[in-house]
Amino acid sequence: MMLDSAFFERLSRLRLQMGHKSSMNLTGNRKSVQKGSSTEFSDFREYMPGDDIRRIDWNAYGRLDRLYVKEYMEEKEAVVSILLDTSASMNYGKNKKCDLAGKLAGALGYLGLNNMDRVILYDMKRMQSPFVSNGGRKAIWGLNEWLEKCDYGDTVDILTAVKALAPKGPGVTILISDFFQEAFLEEQSEVLTQILRFLNYRRQKTVLLQVLAGEELNVNLTGTLNLIDMEDKSTLRVTMDAAGIQTYDKVLKEFTGRLQRESAKAGAVYALCNTDRDFYQMMFSDLRMLYDI
Repeated sequence: MMLDSAFFERLSRLRLQMGHKSSMNLTGNRKSVQKGSSTEFSDFREYMPGDDIRRIDWNAYGRLDRLYVKEYMEEKEAVVSILLDTSASMNYGKNKKCDLAGKLAGALGYLGLNNMDRVILYDMKRMQSPFVSNGGRKAIWGLNEWLEKCDYGDTVDILTAVKALAPKGPGVTILISDFFQEAFLEEQSEVLTQILRFLNYRRQKTVLLQVLAGEELNVNLTGTLNLIDMEDKSTLRVTMDAAGIQTYDKVLKEFTGRLQRESAKAGAVYALCNTDRDFYQMMFSDLRMLYDI
């Protein structure tokens, strides 16, 4: 990822927000719906045979003449799932979208590992072969190695990829993509709604990070051009003049606005990530809504 130690030191002070309390059966740093033996008080309940007598609240017994025990919140491991779009369209831009997508996946994966969450990183083209670790920040080297082997080419089906996720309890699921897929571009498409409903059903806090190249956000092409689709190799001949660029900008804003509105409606988080943006500013300012701070 080519990020310095100062970046990771600052990043290590943050923690990803979780939309649901964890119910995994592995020890970690997240507050669970289960009760355990940590020092954070949760609730009282009536004493039952077999309970640890050290948890009896004798003050309550003196007032109520009944035995109650104190329960404490148990800390459990949460799951951070990151789905990376590795289609050919991500290999575009002077500052390539795939480079920014890889940095985002690595940095957010590090956040999970640093907080002892289980991190599962998926290549959307090969959902059956994810990177999986709950080994703490030392696993960042394995995560980086996995990211460096990702091949950006061909096409992906984001809905199919999401539905291939195995059930794993509450957590956060992050989709990193340009979302330049026909199913998303169609104005009346229900694909995003299906994805958001599916992940809500799976009790996931959903995050959509739309990665776009600076050239896509600020078009400066002129003249008559043959545009070639990077994925299906189809061509489109267009004349880029002021009116054409204005139409493009309008359609793009409608597209990104629709993703943002649909995400907000479903309780998901959406952020537009520009490849020309300083990465430090992006992580520590633009994406602040992702963190418990």
